[in-house]
Amino acid sequence: MRKLISIFLPASLLLAACNAPAASGDGLKVVASTTIVGDVVAQVGGDLIELTVLFPTGADPHTFDPRPQDIAAISDARVVFISGLGLEESLQPALDANATGTVVQVSDGIDVRTLDNAAQINDPHGHENVDPHTWTDPNNVIVWTRNIAATLAKADPAHADTYRANTDAYIASLRELDAWIRSEVAQIPPERRKLVTDHYAFGYFADEYGFEQVGALVGSFSTNASPSAQEIAALEDAIRAQNVPAVFVGTTVNSTLAEQVAQDTGSKIVSVYTGSLTAPGGEAGSYLVFMRYNVNAIVNALN
Repeated sequence: MRKLISIFLPASLLLAACNAPAASGDGLKVVASTTIVGDVVAQVGGDLIELTVLFPTGADPHTFDPRPQDIAAISDARVVFISGLGLEESLQPALDANATGTVVQVSDGIDVRTLDNAAQINDPHGHENVDPHTWTDPNNVIVWTRNIAATLAKADPAHADTYRANTDAYIASLRELDAWIRSEVAQIPPERRKLVTDHYAFGYFADEYGFEQVGALVGSFSTNASPSAQEIAALEDAIRAQNVPAVFVGTTVNSTLAEQVAQDTGSKIVSVYTGSLTAPGGEAGSYLVFMRYNVNAIVNALN
């Protein structure tokens, strides 16, 4: 893998916004695609925005199909925030047909990862060369935050100072998170920093914090792909050869294949969160908590 292209607001704010039409009122009508995007938008927008999050808690962003209420929210919104880089491809026709406001990819400006060899993967949607999982590195979410703030300030210039203050506070929390991750990862001997995942969702995390991606059950950036028997056999050989102790599987993914690989190789399955938060107060109730949960799971499994 390589790189090619170069205080907190209450969590209840996001819960109230999820899976419901934007409330009537004077706030700027804003839509976010995933719960992760929505959480970051909420940190910047605060009570100045009326936020609707399209994807339900626990939804796989690679396979979500918009519902009638989602179409209505998109049509009413002044701004629609998506993660971008092909993550929400199933949502794109609805955006093209119904968005009347500005559609913003929050990942704009991030150094995008690709797979070295496109033949290694099986992605039927044509996004095989681009990794959309930018949020697994909080330094990328700093870019998200600035993009969101700039967009909201442009749409609502009277409150630009408030958006800026919220942004500064949240970026400070993201920098604190980054420092904490580095201290936690330092507990793992370098030779044990090896990741096997259900799909290639942790590349930005691996690049930033010194992990090797040994392989994935589905050799794609999307969960909506199928491995061959030969690919699974090769992955199992790599797990055995490199003595990888764990397979990290997202909570939105069917674990049947992971269970078979774990049984064949003697590794264990460890659950992580990839494309969705939980409800507020849960194991991954905000982006910051989501990242801390995953880092703890990875450190405990590999240390």
